[in-house]
Amino acid sequence: MILHVTDVSYIEKYKVRVSFNNGETGIVDLSHALKGPVFEPLNDLSLFAKLKLDSELETIVWPNGADLAPEYLYFLAFKDNPKLQAQFQRWGYIS
Repeated sequence: MILHVTDVSYIEKYKVRVSFNNGETGIVDLSHALKGPVFEPLNDLSLFAKLKLDSELETIVWPNGADLAPEYLYFLAFKDNPKLQAQFQRWGYIS
């Protein structure tokens, strides 16, 4: 199954609630992911809070053109789930 984001909502600070097409929903803290020229402007909470779901890309996007892969969002939401460690290793998020 190819993973897609189906719903997203801003919670507070750099936290968002993300729902995926596999039926799971999780909370993602993006405070440590906002590095590099495209993502650094999102440290401004007023811009960060303008996130939305792009139905064509099927992931989170921001007005400045930034977007994040659904797999990365899923990893951040469920990185502590022992049942998913093998999947995250295959995706290259853990070694």
